[in-house]
Amino acid sequence: MQVSPVTPTIGAEISGIDLSHSMDPETQDRIYAALMKHLVLFFRDQDLSPQAQFDFATTFGTPVDPHPVYPHVPGYDRVVLLENDGNRPPDTDDWHTDLTFQPQPPFLSVLHAIEVPDTGGDTLWANMYAAYDTLPDDVQALVAKSSAVHDMGTFRNSYLGENADVEALNEGMANIGSAVHPMAPVHPVSGKRLLFVNRSFTQLVTGTLKADSDRLLQYLFSHIESPSLQVRFRWQKGSVAIWDNRTTQHFAVADYLPAYRRMHRVIIKNDRRVDA
Repeated sequence: MQVSPVTPTIGAEISGIDLSHSMDPETQDRIYAALMKHLVLFFRDQDLSPQAQFDFATTFGTPVDPHPVYPHVPGYDRVVLLENDGNRPPDTDDWHTDLTFQPQPPFLSVLHAIEVPDTGGDTLWANMYAAYDTLPDDVQALVAKSSAVHDMGTFRNSYLGENADVEALNEGMANIGSAVHPMAPVHPVSGKRLLFVNRSFTQLVTGTLKADSDRLLQYLFSHIESPSLQVRFRWQKGSVAIWDNRTTQHFAVADYLPAYRRMHRVIIKNDRRVDA
């Protein structure tokens, strides 16, 4: 197993390993250690069945329940099917951290490319440790003592549909609800602070007027989008990416439409090593 950093800030390619085979605990721990250091890991040329992908993902923790919006791979209700083309455009082409509207957002995602377009469709990830560290001192101090409200944000579009179905939206909002999270929590493994707000789901800084909240959040969102915090990954068939959802945001570029793209994703809700 070889670990090759992609940028000094975030991302590493892992080679010399076949994720479709069961692996010993030492290898699992080496992958985990690389993930804690580089935040997102990339594997090429992986021939993974949905079951093999699921089994690999569960070496990190427990899979989440079926996704509230997206469909699943037939026969695997916790393997999310992300299938897009000109008639089914994605809604992930925005900077976000997965499912932060939940009280306990998930720890990790494993994404496998099944079919990709000839060009386009890259995904970007950003390092939220670096996002916090590069804020001015006074802004760091402010966000370190602040919290923000997250709700399902852009997922509202999925409930409204083309007919502006407000009743379905209200039902969805009632079922999913909101969550409040610290804006600069301390990571349970590294002990370092990170920035935890995102365009898709963060709605309001608690205890502030909406106008003041909007000004601060827009400043932070723009800061997060600095290229110096990011890595960009060019997908190929069989590529796999895994990332620590606590320390990263990602943006799936939708520049490939109307071409077809199919990805399988497993989301892990807890870090079993932290739990232990």
